[in-house]
Amino acid sequence: MTSIEVEQGVTLEGQYHRPADARATVVLSHPHPQYGGDMHNPLIQHLFMSLPEVGIATLRYNFRGVSASSGSHDGGVGERQDVAAALAAGAGLGASGPLVSVGWSFGADVSLAVNSDLHAAWVAIAAPLAIVDPAEMTAATDPRPTLLLVPEHDQFRTPDQAAHVTAEWAATTVTTIEGGDHFLMGRTHLVVGEVEGFISSL
Repeated sequence: MTSIEVEQGVTLEGQYHRPADARATVVLSHPHPQYGGDMHNPLIQHLFMSLPEVGIATLRYNFRGVSASSGSHDGGVGERQDVAAALAAGAGLGASGPLVSVGWSFGADVSLAVNSDLHAAWVAIAAPLAIVDPAEMTAATDPRPTLLLVPEHDQFRTPDQAAHVTAEWAATTVTTIEGGDHFLMGRTHLVVGEVEGFISSL
């Protein structure tokens, strides 16, 4: 376990997994804390363990107010500082290659809104595109590449809806995860493959 210092005295608990030959790093942001989201949720766990097997270091963390992370839930506002601090921690792991911000659900929306010069790209998995106003999302106008992975049967934002909302976004690709719903049970291997392929293309 590791500690990640955030502004205003907030400290986040995190965990990293860095293979010796790491060619990239991802920072993993978890689903909504008020609905059971934490860094041990199944998809985050699967990404955390699987990506190092293909040479990608992983850093996951708990948002403020979750488990041993200090502070309290801030509706996606203070959590943007959490993402920024986690990206800084990820950049400090010493891996070569790009740093990529990867979020799922709540973590995806918040990550897309973070303006940091440390990371090379975003991956947003099942982003509701509603927790944060899409107009406030840095990724909307930023030239760095963004991949939206949208489950075919997502209960909160369908692939067609996501494509419509982001139609004017810069450097953004919408990819459908066939057969999946918002929780992606049974589809985690497809998500890992998409994330690894996207990082390899950077």
